Amino acid sequence: MKTSYLAAIFSIGFALLSPSHVFAEKAGTNSTSATAAMPGNEGKVLATLDAPGYTYMELANTDKRFWIAAPTTRVKVGDRVRFEQSLVMKNFNSKTLNRTFDQIIFVNSATVLN
Repeated sequence: MKTSYLAAIFSIGFALLSPSHVFAEKAGTNSTSATAAMPGNEGKVLATLDAPGYTYMELANTDKRFWIAAPTTRVKVGDRVRFEQSLVMKNFNSKTLNRTFDQIIFVNSATVLN
C-alpha cells in the first residue's frame, strides 16, 4: 500500500514540476482571436533572430509572450508555430546574439502551421 501511495505522489509531483505545463494557459478574456485557443506548445511569431544553427522566436500564446530557440527554421513574423519542447532555461546568455533571455525554451523542432 505504501509503495502505490508513493508512486502516486511521485507521479503527481513529476507532472506538476514538468516544464511542459509552463506555457499551457487557458484562453483569457483579453486574448485575441488569433491566439485565443492555442495549445501551450504553439504561438504566433512576434519577432525572430537568427544565429548559426538556431532560429530564436518570440511567440505570443493567449496573453503570454515567450522565446523559443529552434534548429534553423524558415519563419516570418505573423506565422503560427507549433514546437516540441526540450529544455527550459532561465537567464540564458547567448554570446552570439549578445543577449540574455530571462527565460527561453530550447525545442527539438518547430513547424509553421500557416
